[in-house]
Amino acid sequence: MTARAVSRPLGNVTRGTTNPNRLRRMDRWIAHAHGGELRRAAEPVAVDLGYGAAPWTAVELLGRLRTVAPRARVVGVEIEPARVAGARPYERDGLAFRHGGFEIPVTGRPALIRAANVLRQYDEDQVAAVWERLCARLAPAGGASRGGLLVEGTCDEIGRRHVWVALGPEGPRTVTFATRLGSLERPSDLAERLPKALIHRNVPGEPVHAFLRDFDRAWAAAAPYASYGARQRWMRSVRDLAADWPVTDSPTRWRQGEVTVRWEALAPLR
Repeated sequence: MTARAVSRPLGNVTRGTTNPNRLRRMDRWIAHAHGGELRRAAEPVAVDLGYGAAPWTAVELLGRLRTVAPRARVVGVEIEPARVAGARPYERDGLAFRHGGFEIPVTGRPALIRAANVLRQYDEDQVAAVWERLCARLAPAGGASRGGLLVEGTCDEIGRRHVWVALGPEGPRTVTFATRLGSLERPSDLAERLPKALIHRNVPGEPVHAFLRDFDRAWAAAAPYASYGARQRWMRSVRDLAADWPVTDSPTRWRQGEVTVRWEALAPLR
């Protein structure tokens, strides 16, 4: 793959924190939700934007995507040149590393851009412009294809708790909450991992606050199911939550400790 010339990458250097398997929950959701698009794509290129001080997340993304899309390729993009140089020894068939930022220095239009823990250091009012820029780089929709996917969100250091927004070329689509159920005291524990677009909106009067409040109430009402395990309690809570909120996924995903909700239901009011 030929890289675009990059003189001034767009964006800021992140802390670079990374750990093996940190993004496994996000990767597995991507493989499930977007695997069909990747299989059908003429150029199934995925970008791991801001992979950090070590290349583990890009290496793992390639392996997980190839279980559902054998032709998938991954390009790790980092704004810090030393990190790119450190990752180059890990390059192999289907995996490359490039110096760059939000301009996404690859040829063509990627089928996937994953930006995990990248926007945490930015101001909330910068998020919309970054989303718009990244969505404009995605493969366009057409025919039976919905186009490329941008997955932007945040997780803790060892990948137990995630929240991410999925966006298409047209803009945001859904918000997914994912967790290791054995570590969860209540669903609102996930509030600390809300992406930048939502984390400051977890206050009374905002939809995301109401959602987490209702989720906690459903979790409390499902307490009798705890005797069957945290998974059964989570699934019952989500089933009850879906009566009032536009949950888009099924019990197959709930069993994984996930729930996905339409973006419009949680979007900031102002």
